[in-house]
This record gives sequence, structure tokens and C-alpha cells, in this order.
Amino acid sequence: MATTLSPAVATGASFLLNPTDPASVFTPEDFSDEQQQIAATAAEFSANEVLPAAAEIEAKNFDVTRALLKKAGDLGLMAVDIPEAYGGLAMDKVTSAIVADRMSRLASFSVAFSAHTGIGTLPIVWYGTESQKQKYLPKLATGEWLAAYALSEASSGSDAMNIRARAVKEGDHYVLNGEKMWITNAGFADLFTVFAKIVDSNEPDLAKAKMSAFLIERNTPGLTVGAEEHKLGIRGSSTCPLILNDCRIPAENLLGEAGKGHHIAFNILNIGRFKLGAACTGGARTSLANAIQYARDRKAFGKSISEFGLIQQKIADAAARIYVAESMTYRTIGAIDAALAGAEDVKEIQKRIEEYAIECSIIKVWVSEALDAVVDHAVQIFAGYGYVEEYPAERAYRDSRINRIFEGTNEINRLIIAGFVMKRAMTGQLPLLPAIKALTDELFAPPSFSSEEDSDDSFARETRMLANAKKLFLFAAGSSSQKYMAALADQQEIMAALADMILEIYALDSALARARKMAAGKSDKSALAQSMTQLYAPAAFNIIENGARQIIAAVAEGDMLRTQMAILRRLAKHEPANVISLSRSVARAAIDRGQYPL
Repeated sequence: MATTLSPAVATGASFLLNPTDPASVFTPEDFSDEQQQIAATAAEFSANEVLPAAAEIEAKNFDVTRALLKKAGDLGLMAVDIPEAYGGLAMDKVTSAIVADRMSRLASFSVAFSAHTGIGTLPIVWYGTESQKQKYLPKLATGEWLAAYALSEASSGSDAMNIRARAVKEGDHYVLNGEKMWITNAGFADLFTVFAKIVDSNEPDLAKAKMSAFLIERNTPGLTVGAEEHKLGIRGSSTCPLILNDCRIPAENLLGEAGKGHHIAFNILNIGRFKLGAACTGGARTSLANAIQYARDRKAFGKSISEFGLIQQKIADAAARIYVAESMTYRTIGAIDAALAGAEDVKEIQKRIEEYAIECSIIKVWVSEALDAVVDHAVQIFAGYGYVEEYPAERAYRDSRINRIFEGTNEINRLIIAGFVMKRAMTGQLPLLPAIKALTDELFAPPSFSSEEDSDDSFARETRMLANAKKLFLFAAGSSSQKYMAALADQQEIMAALADMILEIYALDSALARARKMAAGKSDKSALAQSMTQLYAPAAFNIIENGARQIIAAVAEGDMLRTQMAILRRLAKHEPANVISLSRSVARAAIDRGQYPL
């Protein structure tokens, strides 16, 4: 007896319950001619303008960085998210992500670019008054002015609501005091979006105050930019503290509504997370291309090391991860664009984007960790040279590490993913509880003794794995919910294990949907997409199975534990794929092309 899942609904996290129609999924193969042209423009700019200046950028020559950002502005690359009325191009989110993806050849510059175009500019696009938009957006669109976003503090990184910076209303001005930490672009930005709590001068109780946002220009008295941080990676990006010492700004520089700054902070982060995923995907492509080029040229034991099986295994794993990263990233952003169709009111736009907050966090976590795996493979392929600064693998390895901290740590995002899914379940927005009950009825029903017929579907094995992966999640979610009830959110290890299961279900679902869509469209690369999907599927399933195992061991004991482990083994049973053969075919395609093969 099959589990009956609810019919498809266009809401975030519905992939956990509903089968995905490949035809409805947006993929890189769906890029329009205009998007392809913009991708080429951004890639050429990154290769021909940014990379030749890498040494000066890494040495923190910010005159060079500013000049390159201005050139990017002249090409329109800084204006993608800005409305036409203010000098922008008003393009869709897919195009915005494509630019972030292709501008990622040098991480230090990519960080400066993304901080300006994303978290630096979007708060004004979404929340600015007409006069604020008229004053600032045309300058930001061209790169004449550069922007930064100041939320974090020394004692409140991920715990953003506990910021200590304060603002006091004095007549037609606000006076701000406090300190901000780790502010990207601070060393050269002209405009800062600064978060602080508005308090009464007679009763400055921060616990009762609510967060607000303010626009502060660089030359404002009382604003001091601290010294540059010396960082593990992204060394060519600017990262400084901001010191606010009786910083006096006009009341009209309040951004959005007083006390509603948290809406600005959290809505902007959803955009930041999917753009970070796009940039990490581009960075992974660059690292793989560098590793392949080195492997082809490097000789050992009388032949190119690209002919060795264990080197090919790393190349294939990197290629498969990039394929999955592309699939889930552009699927999500395509869904967001579809959801935004017809939405003009800013609040409605934010509401529709927030519907995909779970997927945005998934992308942020999964793709940042995929990039870490790819750059690690690159260092290993370069071997001793991978540890030397003059070779590209070393810098990429250092630069990658920040992405698991940016835009909310991966730990925080795992809690967001699982927490949002369970919250949606409890409120009825996601029919998870009926699906858990249906699965329970199925699992404890008498066996039907009917065997599954063999299928000539070339994706049959992966389709069954995905279906069982979803059942494993429902089983683990049901068991943990029954054990802890409302206190489940306090069990961070279990929440993280649930999140890992959700991550890999989305990864496998996205990869499989894309491969099916390519096969249906008779793409000449469909066989390669199938191989990469089949190569990654066992790795995804192993993580899902392990997550379920951890959760069951934590919530059950004795006979119940033995019963639940028997169920787990039943759901986890699958026919193994020949990953050695798949790995060799994927690696050969990448090596022959000299880069990521799609």
C-alpha cells in the first residue's frame, strides 16, 4: 500500500510531500537569450577585468576595487535589482542570481560586489521613501556610490535581535551610539544601512526597544570607520567595525517604519542566501576548472594524473555537486520569480519571497558546504602546490570557509529549516501531520506481499530512493515530535539531523527533476545529467538514512527502538549503483572539456 501524499501546492517546502513535475522546474537550460548574454557579459568582465587585478585586490588596494565596481556599474551589472525609475534595469531574480554566479571568479571582489548590490542596495529598493530612492539609488546603480549593511555586533552576530546600538530621537534628528562589527565594504562604502534600537532618552531600556534601520552617509560626524580586519580568507574584501559616537542624522534618514527594522533585516537575508548559493556555485565551477587543468598537465608515473581513478573520483564528485547546486539554486529562484508575477506592492513581494525562506536557507547551507568539498578536492589534486599561495587552489580553499558563516551560520540556518517546516506543520500550512499519520498506517499495516514490478524507467532506482527518503523524513519527524512535542525546537541536535534530511531530499529531488526534464527535452547532455544524478543519489540517501538513524536512537529505546530500526532498514533498502563506473564517465566528460561539463 502506497502512502497517499497531499496534492501539489505552490508553497515552500511542499517538495517534502508532493511529487515534483519536472516540466514545472526552472533549470539553467531554461535561461533566455537575454540571460545568456548577461551571463556572458558578467563572466567576461570577471575573467578579463577582475582576475588580472587579483594581486592588487588581495593587497587591499581599494582604489582598484572601487574602479572595477564602477566599471561593473557602467555595464549595468550593478543595476539589475534597481527599478528603472531610479536608473536600474529591474530584472528578475534569476538574472540577478546569474550575475552573482558569473561574478564569482575572485571571491574578494565577489563579496564586495554582492554586498553592494544585495544587502547594501535592496533595503532602499524595498523600504526607502521616494526621496531616499531618488537620492541614493541612481548613484548606487552606477557604482558612483557604494553601499554597506551594518547589522552585526560583537555580542550579537546570529542573535541579531539583541543588538546594543541605540538611537534617541531629538527633535528632527536621531542620535546614534554603539558599535558594529564585521561590516563588509566598510573601508570604502559611501552609504551604510545601520540597525539600532530606538530608546527614550529618559528610559533607555534596550530590552523593551525594537530594532530600526537608518541610512548614514560616510562623512556624517560621529561615524568612524575602524581598522581593517586581517582575515583567514577573502583578504581583498574590506571588513571593518563602525563606531557610532553621538552620530546625528536627520529624522528622514530612518529607513522604513520605526521599530520594524527586523522585517528589513530578515527579508533581505532571504535574498542574500540564494545569491550566496549562486555565487558559491560559480566559485565551485572555477575551482573545478583549475583542478582539471592542473590534473591534465601534471605528469606522474609516466602519465597525466587525470588518468588516475582516484583523481577522477574527486573531479566527478565535484562536477556532480556543482550539477546539484545549479539544479536546486535555479529551481528555487525560478519558483520565486513565478511567485512574484504580478506582484507590485513591496509588502506583497516580500511576503511571496518569504514563502520560500526554507528553500533559501537550504541553498545557503547545502551549496556553501558543497563548495567546501570542491575546493578541498582541488587542493588535494594540486597536492603540495595546492598549499602554495601562487597557485589558485590555496586562495579558493581559504576564501570558501566564510560562506558557512555569512548570511546566518549554517547551524542557525539548519535550525531555521527544521523549525520553519515544523511550524508550518503545526499551523496547517504544510500538511505534514496527515502525511505522518498516513505513513504510520502504512508501516504498521499487514504486508500485502505484492512486489514492485521492474520498470524500464532509467531513473527508477533514484525515484524509489527519493520516495523512501521522504518516508524516512516523515518517520523521523513523527517519532521526534511524539517524543518531545512542543519542546522539539530545544533539541538542536535532532533539529539539525532533520534539517540534513530536508537538505538532501531537496538536493536529490532537484537533481532528478532537472535530469528528467533534460531527457524529456532530448538534450544532448541528458545522459551526463543522468549520470551525475545517479552518482550523487547514494551520497544523499546515506545522509538521509544516517539522520533518521541518529534521531531514532535518540528518541526510542528497548523494544520500540528495535521496532523502529527494523522499519528504518526496510525503508533504507535500495539497489546500489555502480558509482565507480558513473564516476569515471562523469570525470571523463569534465576532463575532455577542461571544466564543469554542462
